[in-house]
Amino acid sequence: MKNKNPYFDQLANIIKSLPGKPGVYQYYDKDGRIIYVGKAKHLKKRVSSYFNKDQFLSGKVAVLVKKIASIEFIVVDTEFDALLLENNLIKKYQPRYNVMMKDDKTFPWICIKKERFPRIFSTRHTIKDGSLYIGPYASVRMMKTVLDLVKQLYPLRNCNYKLSEENISNKKFKECLEFHLGNCLAPCIGKQNEEDYNQTINEITDIIKGNISSVAAQLRKLMKQYAYSQEFENAQVVKEKLELLDRYKSKSTIVNPKLNNIDVFSIVSDENNAFVNFLKVVNGAIVQAHSVELKKKLDETEEELLAFAITDLHQRFHSNTKEIIIPRKISLEIPNVTFTIPQRGDKKHLLNLSERNAKYYKLDKQKQKTLVDPERHSKRILNQMMKDLRLKELPVQIECFDNSNMQGDYAVAAMVSFKNARPNKKEYRHYHIKTVSGSDDFASMEEIIYRRYKRLLNEKKELPQLIVVDGGKGQLSAALKALNLLKLRGKIAIIGIAKRLEEIYFPGDSIPLYIDKKSETLKTIQHLRDEAHRFGIAHHRKKMEKGTIKSVLTEIEGIGYSTAQKLLWRFKSVKNIQRAKLEDIEEIIGHTKAIIISTYFKNEA
Repeated sequence: MKNKNPYFDQLANIIKSLPGKPGVYQYYDKDGRIIYVGKAKHLKKRVSSYFNKDQFLSGKVAVLVKKIASIEFIVVDTEFDALLLENNLIKKYQPRYNVMMKDDKTFPWICIKKERFPRIFSTRHTIKDGSLYIGPYASVRMMKTVLDLVKQLYPLRNCNYKLSEENISNKKFKECLEFHLGNCLAPCIGKQNEEDYNQTINEITDIIKGNISSVAAQLRKLMKQYAYSQEFENAQVVKEKLELLDRYKSKSTIVNPKLNNIDVFSIVSDENNAFVNFLKVVNGAIVQAHSVELKKKLDETEEELLAFAITDLHQRFHSNTKEIIIPRKISLEIPNVTFTIPQRGDKKHLLNLSERNAKYYKLDKQKQKTLVDPERHSKRILNQMMKDLRLKELPVQIECFDNSNMQGDYAVAAMVSFKNARPNKKEYRHYHIKTVSGSDDFASMEEIIYRRYKRLLNEKKELPQLIVVDGGKGQLSAALKALNLLKLRGKIAIIGIAKRLEEIYFPGDSIPLYIDKKSETLKTIQHLRDEAHRFGIAHHRKKMEKGTIKSVLTEIEGIGYSTAQKLLWRFKSVKNIQRAKLEDIEEIIGHTKAIIISTYFKNEA
């Protein structure tokens, strides 16, 4: 088997010894640096595929394979274990050819401290001291909303006193301002016992975890007990808590409350990056939301990138979900987790919401990059056009041509110019066809191409990198004749675009190119074509209108150009003016001139 890797013989021996087990493989270069980490369900088959299919590898993967000098591997029990290990190794070593997740945030947690009369607060640092950490929260605003709700519902201590039985019984502390403000029930002086405080902590924990319904049920039960024993003030306090919970729940619930503990993932991508959104749903409410950007390195598919992101975020957010909603099937198995691809209903609604968030995140990232580098957007489009259209240089300046006529009369043409993928209107030009009689679009195209570039050559002005002609093979051939006469064939790239199927034609190639309908290359070419058409049609109509006015209406004695133009604006054509009632014409040009017009057409009839 031919392979351009200089270490192939040495690597072949390593590959032969690889087990057929799940695991992680690591590629090293000649300097001993990790350049790629991958996971496999079957290590031997996966690693062998890089070397046995050399002729089918993409450009980026082929470059990677040439640089592999050594291979190491780690065997694990399951494919999911391999995914986790792969993810951790990529974070640790950041290999050059691996997908990179752009996300340097440290997320906050809600901490319920392990101590007598636990405190509840936010933190960005977790400590293994037995405390309960809930999170992390990708949205600080969401976390603060939850903490504000807890503060309104329950009076808790926020001091850092050591509330041991001994300290409380010895009256080591005094009540503070928080007690007098009603924000704390003063367990520090024994005014709130530990059992009641811990019951409050249990209810708060349920709320933070999203189990609002169970807390509400307990509060309703307590309110009835207070009402039954005629403790109406206590019942009113509980009622106010219930109303607060209901308001919070109505704001946070977006789908069926029966949808509990579900993760939702979606992905949108372009040529170089992918954007993944993650939502955590508890009792129909989104309690966590986060988006990440992944930088492609080896032409990874959306399915591969989505699996990578799910593995990372599932681990990072300590998810214990039993169901994950995704937009398409992926080769990923997580123990005790079901993957769902919804087609309708509440779960589909959640997936759509996640996809919108991913798209917004993508747009936001692109806007940020544009603000930092205003030319970045244009550069990306030009580079994509250069790749898609197989150009030798960036099409910084593009000129597009269109011609139009009305049954051979009033033949005109238009040229529009784009610079850095944007209209450059000061360079737009109109052309009156001079050498062609009748309706001959091909000859007209040849004439305007010749005139345009003959002038640029004579004036020694800069030529465009790309010419676009509105039309298929016929118009392209006509344009090429003009370039041949000027000896510019091969010096300027030229293509034709046929309207019906948006086919792109190249010189000397009868088979058209079909570009992805969503690609920026096709959108830019369509923009050029439509702009040339608009610019040309506007000029054609103006010329046709002037021609009609000059040839018919202005021949009437007493009727000038301005009067004729007013009539055409109102009635659209000479025939309509001829059929119009006298009073309708009077409204436009007055009684005297209306009589002249009416008399003229009666005599002509």
